[in-house]
Amino acid sequence: MPVTPPPVPAPRATDLTPRDWLEAGQSLLRRGGLRALKLRPLADELRVSTGSFYHHFTDFDAYQGRLATYFAEQQIGDMVAAIRRSESEPVARIRLLAQIVRRRGMSRLSIAMRAWAESDPRARASVERHDEIVLGFLTDCLETVGFSHHDAMVRGYALISLGLSKIHAPELDPETLMEDMIRILCIPA
Repeated sequence: MPVTPPPVPAPRATDLTPRDWLEAGQSLLRRGGLRALKLRPLADELRVSTGSFYHHFTDFDAYQGRLATYFAEQQIGDMVAAIRRSESEPVARIRLLAQIVRRRGMSRLSIAMRAWAESDPRARASVERHDEIVLGFLTDCLETVGFSHHDAMVRGYALISLGLSKIHAPELDPETLMEDMIRILCIPA
C-alpha cells in the first residue's frame, strides 16, 4: 500500500518575509489586476491571517508602495544584473531575458502594473523605471552586436512592445515566435 506523504504545513507569519508578501501580491496582480490586490486574498494566498500582514507592513498603502517599487528596483534590476553576470553574448542575453520573462509570467505582471500606473503615481514611477532598465539593457545588447544607438533603442522598444502584446495570430507558431522576433530584430543582416 503506497505511503501518503504528510501534508505540507502552512507557513507561519514568523516564517514569512516581506518578499513573500510582495511575491504574493504580484501573483494576485498577474491573475486579477489591481482589483484582486486586497488584504484578505493576499493573506489567503500565503495561508495566514490578515494580522500577519502587520508584522511586515504598517498599512496597505505602505505595502502597495513597496510592491510598486519592488517591481522595478529589486526584481527587474536584479534580474538584468544576473543575466549580465551569467551570459556574455548579447543576443544570448536577450534570449535569456525572454525565457525568464515567459517562465515567470512577467508580461502579465507588466500589463497589470501598467494598468495600475494609470491611477497611482508610485506604480507609474515603477513602470517608468522598469522600462528604463529593460530598454537600457536591450539597447546595450543591440549596440554591442552592431546597431546604431537609435536603431538599437527602436528595436529594443519593439521587443518590449511585442512582449506585452496579446495579439491573436494562430498562423504563427508560439513556440518559435520569440526566436523569430530575435532573429529579425536582434541580428544584423
